[in-house]
Amino acid sequence: MSHSPIDQTAAWDVLAGHAGEMRKRHLRELFDDPQRGPAFTRKAAGLTLDISKQRWSDETLALLLDLAREAGVPEAIGALLAGERVNVSEDRPALHTALRLPSDASLLVEGEDLVPGVHATLAKLEAMVERFHTRQWRGATGHPIHDVVNLGVGGSDLGPLMVTHALADYRPADAAHIDVHFASTMDGSQLVDYLSRFNPETTLFVISSKSFTTIDTLSNARTARDWLLARLVRDGNGGVDEAMVMRQHFIGVSAKPEKMDEWGIAESNQLEFWEWVGGRYSLWGAIGLPIALVVGMPHFRDFLAGAHAMDRHFAEAPLADNMPVLLALAGIWNVNFLDIRAHSILPYDGRLEYFAAYLEQLEMESNGKSATHGGREVNYSTCPVLWGQLGPNAQHAFYQLLHQGTQPVVCDFIAPLRRYDDVAEAETREHLKAQHRLTLANCFAQSRLLMLGDDAINEPGERPGHKRYRGNQPSTTLLLDRLTPATLGALIALYEHKVFVQATIWGINPFDQWGVELGKQIAGETGEILEKRAGGEHMDSSTQALVAAVWQAEADDESRDKRLGSR
Repeated sequence: MSHSPIDQTAAWDVLAGHAGEMRKRHLRELFDDPQRGPAFTRKAAGLTLDISKQRWSDETLALLLDLAREAGVPEAIGALLAGERVNVSEDRPALHTALRLPSDASLLVEGEDLVPGVHATLAKLEAMVERFHTRQWRGATGHPIHDVVNLGVGGSDLGPLMVTHALADYRPADAAHIDVHFASTMDGSQLVDYLSRFNPETTLFVISSKSFTTIDTLSNARTARDWLLARLVRDGNGGVDEAMVMRQHFIGVSAKPEKMDEWGIAESNQLEFWEWVGGRYSLWGAIGLPIALVVGMPHFRDFLAGAHAMDRHFAEAPLADNMPVLLALAGIWNVNFLDIRAHSILPYDGRLEYFAAYLEQLEMESNGKSATHGGREVNYSTCPVLWGQLGPNAQHAFYQLLHQGTQPVVCDFIAPLRRYDDVAEAETREHLKAQHRLTLANCFAQSRLLMLGDDAINEPGERPGHKRYRGNQPSTTLLLDRLTPATLGALIALYEHKVFVQATIWGINPFDQWGVELGKQIAGETGEILEKRAGGEHMDSSTQALVAAVWQAEADDESRDKRLGSR
């Protein structure tokens, strides 16, 4: 394993020289090889990865694999899965993979077997889900809970939101009476909509926060608590007191049980996870309560099993056949050697509507770093800018830029091979399956056009400039056999491990997020200035003017209210 900065290694230098040669080659030329597609396709855990449309050759991939070995990727994979302290800035392991180990497994980390604790939490989660599904969890006035609102932000929101939407088709009959909702914005705009429509007697809030100090989440939680108390206690519901409301209408999910105690969450309503689970990697455990409420525990366990299958592939497959490694190396090649620093995620299935947003956090919060483990500023690009949308909608939004713009972009196309087989009515089933074929046709056509450009069509003669397609835009295609709990679990784990491999090569820590901390600190100081309507002389002139505008708006409102009150 090299201890030199990765850009100072022989493998990096060789790749840099090779990149100069590959920049002169067009993807259409590389596809003169009729076996290129199969040669660059791998399968595992119900997924098919086609990386043939990347702008690389057999030699490129061989050189990238040399780079991975020089960066110590095989050793890093072993360290991650064994529970070594790979999160160096916080001096702890990163063991989200432990959350999906089967109950008969064993993982000794610093003398402790983590598996029993993981499955004890899953058992408590399962008991909660059972109470909801059998209508035994009732509000303070005795009515079964109907609306469950998850209050969280970042990893406590994006993961559960994405998965519950993607797997809604798997909702069991006994979960039909439970509706799960999400509120993350600190401005209250999501929450106020729910409070205007929901019945407090049948509404429960899940407060999801690793630290249980996140201001966004706790601001929403306090508003929710005041709303419930005002309507269930102060409105005179006989026999209902604050303790009963807290016990029947709140669940806490956190790594800090003492903070949940302080806030008033009943111990029986607390689900814990551990410091060795990063927030954006936490949906596999207690943070996944909303997922389990929607799909039921058997499907939630299938979700975990699919992720574990990808973990086993990651641990055991040779580098040249290892799907997370190959996906990571494609990204390294594009970012560091072809200077492609924009990446679009394009699912061709409406159930994956939130997948791009989920990956934006997973990748950019993990690898949006500019300092190595040792604190040295990097001399190379790290994480690209990620964005995306459902592919069929994006075709009518930003594909113009992909095909004819001046910015090179790499794309990930994601789609299930099969859908709608289970629709009972034959005519409707055939119509829907025809729509699915149309969706796949668009998915495959777009990646082919990005690759070949004008050569994708057979039109003689020169095309005018505004109709030309240059092609040579790289892409990856990921096919799921079907979108199931297991294949979705495998898909998420694939991207998690991709992020880790890239971080290993770049020499950065994907498990901390210090870049968000200083903004929170300054926001706290600014909030105090706004509240006191004093101070801020040390701030820049722009921020002082913005703060003054808030003070003036509040003063104007107070003056208006005073005038109206005197009438």
